[in-house]
Amino acid sequence: MTPSETKAIVTLSLLAAFVDGEKHERERAEIKRIAEGLSQADGVNLPTLYQDVLMKRVSLAAVAGDLQSTESRQLAYEMAVCVCDADGTQSEAERLFLADVRTSLGLDTSAAQFSRQAEEIAAAVPAALPAAAAGATASPVPAAVPAPDSAELDKSILNAAILNGALELLPETLSTMAIIPLQMKLVYRIGKAHGYELDSGHVKDFLATVGVGLTSQYLEQAGRKLLGGLLGKMGGGLLRGLGNQAVSSGMSFASTYALGHVAKRYYAGGRTLSTQMLKDAFSNVVQEGNGLQTQYLPAIQEKARTLDAGKVLALVRGA
Repeated sequence: MTPSETKAIVTLSLLAAFVDGEKHERERAEIKRIAEGLSQADGVNLPTLYQDVLMKRVSLAAVAGDLQSTESRQLAYEMAVCVCDADGTQSEAERLFLADVRTSLGLDTSAAQFSRQAEEIAAAVPAALPAAAAGATASPVPAAVPAPDSAELDKSILNAAILNGALELLPETLSTMAIIPLQMKLVYRIGKAHGYELDSGHVKDFLATVGVGLTSQYLEQAGRKLLGGLLGKMGGGLLRGLGNQAVSSGMSFASTYALGHVAKRYYAGGRTLSTQMLKDAFSNVVQEGNGLQTQYLPAIQEKARTLDAGKVLALVRGA
C-alpha cells in the first residue's frame, strides 16, 4: 500500500468519525489526541488531516481518487464502516455516508455484506444487556447478592485482556471492531457481580468517564495496525507472523485489563469514586497492564492462533 493510499484510508476514517455531527466534545478531544499520537507514522500528518476534515477542506471524491487498488478501496470502506459502528449501530447520516462511499469507490455487493456484519456486532451488546429504564442508566442501589469471588473476577479480567490482545493481532477489520463490545460486556458482568444491573448507556458512560472513547479507541487500534502494516488481508493469516509484536502496541490487552480492574474497584466500593479518581486509577492500571503484556504475550499469541474473522460475531454474542 502506498503512502497516499494510507493517508486516504485514514482521512476516510476521520470523515466517518464526524459524519453524524453528534460526537461529544470529549470524544472529539480523544480523536484529536490520537491523531497527534500517530502523527509520526509512515509520514502521514494526522493532525493536519484532522483539521482538514473538521474544516471540510477534504472531499470524498478526492479521497476516492487516491485509492487506486481494489484492496485499498475495500480496506478504506471497511474501516469507515467500523468507525461508524464503533459507538453503536449506524445513524441515518452514517448509512447515507457509507452508501456514498460504496458508490464513490465502485464497490460491489460484498461491501454491503460487510456493513451488515459490522451492524450485527454493534447490535450484539445492547441486545445482551437489559433495556434502560426510563430516566435511569443503572440501578441506583445494588441488589442483594453474595459477595463476588475476587479471584474469579481477576481471572475473568485477565482472560478478557488476553482475548482482546489476541484480536488486536488479527489482520481483519472486524476483529478490531469486536474489542470494544467485549470490553463493554466485561464491565457489565463486573457490575452485575456486585449487584448492579447496567444497561449499555451506563457502560458507555463508564468507559467515557475513565477516558476510553468508543470511536477514538477504534481509530487508535485500527490506526496503529494500519500504519504498522498489520491491518489487511494477505495470505489468509496473520501478517508478518505472530512473533513480530512490534506492529502492535498491545494496548487492547492493557486497556481491557485496566477497565476490568477499575470497574471492579468502582462497583465494589458502591460507585463512590469521583471522575478524576476513576481517570487516575485507569491511567495507573493501564501502566500495570502494559508491564504485564510482555509476560502474557505467549498466551495472547496462542489465543490468536485459535481465532479467525468467522468467529468474531460468535465471540461478541457469547462472551
